[in-house]
Amino acid sequence: MKDDIRDLVVNLGNNTDQCYVCGKANKNGLRIPFLRDGEHGAKAQYTSRIEHDGWPGVLHGGITFALMDEALAWALFFQGIRGVTARAEANFKRPIRTGTPVAIRGWTIARRKQLITARAEIRSGEPNAELMAEMEATMFVLADDKPKPEPDTQLTAS
Repeated sequence: MKDDIRDLVVNLGNNTDQCYVCGKANKNGLRIPFLRDGEHGAKAQYTSRIEHDGWPGVLHGGITFALMDEALAWALFFQGIRGVTARAEANFKRPIRTGTPVAIRGWTIARRKQLITARAEIRSGEPNAELMAEMEATMFVLADDKPKPEPDTQLTAS
């Protein structure tokens, strides 16, 4: 059996019911539904839960990272693109306290062949509220179901 990520993602289809972040059937997951956010983005709401704490009363940084990473995956998916994170740099600005509702957003900025520059953020409560965490990332395109833009295309930033 070949363990190529492209084969796994592209050939196995779009059933993400067991995804840790968005999977509806994953009883141990977060089960967060993502929505389209403009032409190039995705968004979701989440309230941190005690079972996802790192330090007592504070959301684990790995969960914070996963939320932003998932937003970027959905930003691609809503554009007819299936891809994976190739590189990511996260900045954690403020601790996310247990029980805090947050707004998660991710969007694509530019594309150069198979690489997409993207950004994600988590804000407390409403989308224009305090910035809690942010991520700059490069996404690698595995499959593109929509017409490809010209190489080196600058996308409309959100």
